[in-house]
This record gives sequence, structure tokens and C-alpha cells, in this order.
Amino acid sequence: MPPVFTGPQAGALPHLPRLPRRLRAEAPSWTETTDVCVIGSGVAGLTCALNLRQAGFHVTVVTKVRIDDGSTRWAQGGVAAVLDPLDSPEAHARDTQIAGVGLCDPAAVDVTVTEGPQRIADLIHLGTEFDRHPDGSLQLTREGGHRARRIVHAGGDATGAEIQRALHSAVLRDPWIRIIEHAMVLDLLTDARGHAAGVSLHVLGEGVEYGVGGVEARAVVLATGGLGQIFQSTTNPSVSIGDGVALALRAGATVTDLEFVQFHPTSLFVAGGDLRLNGTPGPGGGSAAGGTELGSEVISGDRQPLISEALRGEGAHLRDFSGDRFMVGVHELAELAPRDVVAKAITSRMIAEGKPHMWLDARHLGRDMLEHRFPTITASCRAIGVDPVTDLIPVAPAAHYSSGGVRTDLHGRTSVPGLYAAGEAACTGLHGANRLASNSLLEALVFAQRIADGLAESKPSPGVPELPEGEGSVCSTTSRAPLQEAMTAGAGVLRSEASLEATAASLTALGDNVSGRPRPATWEATNLLTVAAAVTAAAHRRRETRGSHWREDHPEAADAWLGHLCLSISSDGELETTWEPIA
Repeated sequence: MPPVFTGPQAGALPHLPRLPRRLRAEAPSWTETTDVCVIGSGVAGLTCALNLRQAGFHVTVVTKVRIDDGSTRWAQGGVAAVLDPLDSPEAHARDTQIAGVGLCDPAAVDVTVTEGPQRIADLIHLGTEFDRHPDGSLQLTREGGHRARRIVHAGGDATGAEIQRALHSAVLRDPWIRIIEHAMVLDLLTDARGHAAGVSLHVLGEGVEYGVGGVEARAVVLATGGLGQIFQSTTNPSVSIGDGVALALRAGATVTDLEFVQFHPTSLFVAGGDLRLNGTPGPGGGSAAGGTELGSEVISGDRQPLISEALRGEGAHLRDFSGDRFMVGVHELAELAPRDVVAKAITSRMIAEGKPHMWLDARHLGRDMLEHRFPTITASCRAIGVDPVTDLIPVAPAAHYSSGGVRTDLHGRTSVPGLYAAGEAACTGLHGANRLASNSLLEALVFAQRIADGLAESKPSPGVPELPEGEGSVCSTTSRAPLQEAMTAGAGVLRSEASLEATAASLTALGDNVSGRPRPATWEATNLLTVAAAVTAAAHRRRETRGSHWREDHPEAADAWLGHLCLSISSDGELETTWEPIA
């Protein structure tokens, strides 16, 4: 039975679907062996792979589609680090903790802001070309929540793409890093000690569409990215469905802080029908679509183009349909307030005015600034018929980043021996209730190095994987769209007990349909259901408003809720929650 809480944490979870402890799949028909298996090929995964090679390990990187198809290449703003002599790690830590609204782990904050500058130097050494002034010094900008200019960027607003390029090139130069593309990881393999000993996976083109193989390893690193695809509107690519969190839960690992899903305040609003922008008919046609091509199916997903916070950092203003700058008076930093504050303000104004979006005004920045400092944003806007030089930009919040994830210590270790996590899939304690802008790439860099250092010191011995017990189950492929609809309606930016219980009821109904046969689409659907149920459970349990978690029926933060909700799956498939107060 789930633990019984006392005090404000008391109360039952809503009825949620019973979740599998393994996916239904064939036993691996082929295996290969490596020292460390890294799942994911974004900044966390590739940096970890390179650092592990420096420590002398052979590494296999498994990635779901192609090596560059994750979230990293879409990161626009940059990387936060203390590189200005007038700035300090203490100031960076203070801004991080303010954004985290009391839930940041001070130790995680300290190692990140202290070690961050060296990790930037490492990227430069690898060949990352950050933007510089004519005298060769790094250009630094400012984003929401930062009280100093400490954001390094590349290509104006294409920082992630440049970092991904440099890391990709470095990985290709190392013959002892094996890359397996178009591979969906299914479950963790463990040995008789309960230690991670590899993963099962499906590789496109390897046998039949449901065929399964295995990678045996001394340790496994989850760097699978975010979970934005559980919502209808997200800035995440189609591969970001929370695979790592779902795998970790099935393996018995603890996840935490999943209620804190950050909605980016300003994604580019693209209507599906006749969008009229500043009196000019837009082309319509929906958002930029992507797909996860696995097996014989293409699993669809939408990614809303991001309008980077850096644009507001350079002076762009938010306006409502009356032309008023509505963030003035809401927060001392106005448009540069922490993301949760801005997302809530935009959502509230949209509801009050009955509009599907608000406006971002960058016209006063001028053509030269927009086209040279923000070429990606300018191109995205022009693709839907909006010229930011002369037009207001339609913007609305979209699911962007999960501050929670698989719980780790300061060396990326999870509660399952031999299983590590880094990047957005992990919860290191850095972000607390709300990630500070541009701290995500920094966290990935810092903890990827710390994982490699820890493994080099522990020198794990190989184990013999044992086949998991039980048949497992999978969900129907028809569950994806209604799941996203239910999560957006009840567990999105605005939440309440009633809305979350309605979402839980919808998820339970979807979980009852386990008639799907094992293949990529049903494996993905099962992961989506697992992660959505965990997010809903955590959001329902936390009865306060804090950071990126906004409960309309509990609109204030409460000191009694200074702590962390930890979730796991019991042996019979029930979600369990435990409460860990902050001393």
C-alpha cells in the first residue's frame, strides 16, 4: 500500500492506471557488449560519452532517431556561466535559488555554478564557436531571472545547434564510441545483484518490426531528454516522450519533482486554420511537425517553434490585444521575470481576453538586430507570414522543460546501482520548482563530467543480465492523442484538484486498453501513459502554487510544502509517493 502521509500532505491519490514493470517484448535475439551504454545523443549524452572515453571506457551511444534529432539543437538562448569578472558564482547561485522557489539543492547549485565556467572552456576546446566581440571576448547576454549578463551564445540564437555540431564531430573522431541510431530502448537489464547490466532495445531494420536486441554494459546512463510530448503543445521534438523516466520507474528507480513542468512563455503561436496576423491572413497549416520513424510506423509529434527568452533579454516587450505591456507591475523584472511568472501572466491574460495568444513586440530592436542576432527566430516568424521587423509576433506558452526527473546524487547515480541519469531526464536538485533560463545545458555539461569521474573512480565490474520476470504489457496506439488532450486540459499551465482528477480518470480509461501488440508505437504509448500518470499524481498531491506548478484551488505557496514528492512503481503496478521535507 502507498505510504499514508500526515499533515498537509495527507490524502489519497486519484485513481490512476496500473502501470507495467516491464514492456511486453521478445527476449533479445542478439547482444553486444560495451563498458558503458549511454542512452541519448544530446548535450548530456554526447558529453558524457566523450568524458567516459577520457576515463578509458568503451562507450555505446544509443539514440532514438538520428544523432542530432534531440532537443539540444533547438536550444536558442545559450549557456549560463560566470565568465564576467564583475559576476560571481554566488550571484549565479542566488538567481538559481530564487527561480527554484525554495526547492533547489544547495549542493547541486554550488557544484553547477562553480564548475560551469570550466565546462564552457571544455566546449571551446572541442571547437564550439561561441559569438564574440571584435576584440575576441565572448558576447554575454541576459535572460529571465538573471541579474547579470552571463549567457554565452552561438550563431545568434542557434546555440544548441553549434554545441551539437561540435560534440557530434568530436564523437565521430573517436573510434571507440559506437553509435546505434534509430534505436528505441525498452527496459533496463539487471544482474543477480540488482545492478544495471545493460538494456533491451529495438533497432529499425534489425529483423522484424518487433524484434529486440540487447546491449550489455557495466553501467547505463539515461540522457533521454524531456517529456513535453505528453502535452498537445510543446517546444520539444517528437522524440521527447519521457522514455528515460518511464524506463527508470519500471526498473524500480525513484523519480522526483515531476509536477514542475516548465511551460515556455513564448512559443510561436501557429493556428491550424485561418490565422490573421496584424490584419494579414497567415498561411495556417499547423505547427512544425516531426515524426519518430521506428519500425514500420511513423509516430507523429508536433514541436512549436520557440521564441527565445533572449529576445526579451535584448528588450522585446509583451503586449495584450489593447497594446498594453501587461508584465509591467506584475514583477519587478517585467518581461524578464522567471518563466513561470511570465507563463502564468500570459495564460491569465489570454483567458481574460478570450484570445488564443498574446503579442511580443520586437519591432523597436530594428532589422539589423533581429536578422543577425536572432536569425532562427526571424526565419521561423517569416515562415508563417510574420515579419518581426514590422509585425507583432503571436506567442503562447508551450510545455518546454521538466525540472523533475530520475532522482540522482551529485555524481548522477540513481537509486538503482549502476544506473545513472543526466540532462533533462535527471533531477539533480539544481532547478527546484522552476529552472532558471539557460541553466539546462550547463547542468548537462557539469553532471556529464561528474558521472564520468564517478565511474572512473568506482570502476564497476560487469554483471550477467538476467531476463526480467513477467509478461509485461503495452497500450494501444490510439491512446496518444486523447492522452495529450487530457494532460493539456487538466495538468497543463493551470491545474486544480478537479481538473487533475478528470485527467486521472481519462488516463485510467486509456490504461484499460492494453490490447496493443508489442511494436514501437505501442511501446511509446506505454511510456507516455507511465510518465503522464506520474506527472498527474505529483501535481495532484502538491496542494500549493510554487514555481512552474500552479494550482488554481491553492494559489499561494506554503512553507509546509517545502519538500520533494518522490514517486516509484510498486511490484503490483501502483504509483507510490513519499514525502521528503527540506530541513
